[in-house]
Amino acid sequence: MIQQDFMKRIAIISGTDRKGSVALRIAHYLKPLYEEQGVQADVVSLEDFPLEEAIGGKYGKSLPRIEAFRNNVIDADGIVMVIPEYNGSFPGILKLFIDYLPFPGAFEKMPIAFVGEASGAFGALRAVEQMQLICGYRNAYIYPERVFLQRISRKFNKQEGITDEFIVELLDSQIRGFVSYVSQIKELESA
Repeated sequence: MIQQDFMKRIAIISGTDRKGSVALRIAHYLKPLYEEQGVQADVVSLEDFPLEEAIGGKYGKSLPRIEAFRNNVIDADGIVMVIPEYNGSFPGILKLFIDYLPFPGAFEKMPIAFVGEASGAFGALRAVEQMQLICGYRNAYIYPERVFLQRISRKFNKQEGITDEFIVELLDSQIRGFVSYVSQIKELESA
C-alpha cells in the first residue's frame, strides 16, 4: 500500500443511468482496487442523478438535490470516469451531469482518468476522446494513461470481474499511476 499524504478521495463516476449497467459494475470493481492503494474511493452512479430536477433547463437556479449529488464529485481529489459507448459517443446523462456542474470551476485543475467500455472492438475509444475534449475545455488535468475495455461482455463477469490478464495489468498500471499523479498534484497545490 502506498502512503498518500496529499490525497483523500477519488470519485469513480459510472457514466450512464442505464439500470444494471456494465459501467456501474466496473466502477464497483475498481473501488476496492483504489482502496488497496490507500485512498478512499466512492462510486458515483448517474442512475441516481436527480434528473427530474433538471427537466426544463433550470441552469443557474438553486437545485438542492443536484447540488448535493454533484458535491460528491466536486469535493473529490481526483475523478475516474467509467464511460460506456452509446451510438459512437458517451451517454447523454453524462453530458447533462457535466452541464450542471459549476462553470468553469468544477473541473479546474481536477485530475481525471478515463476507462472506456464497450461491446465493440475499440472499447469506447471515441467516447473517451470526446469526453477528454470536454474535460480539457473545463481545464481538468487529464491523466494520459487511458484503459479501453473492448468486447466487455467476454472479458468481465460479476463473479470474477475482469478475466483478461492483460487488461488487469493495464488497470493496475493506471490505478497506481493515477493515485501517484493525484497525490503529486495535491502536494504541489499545497506548497
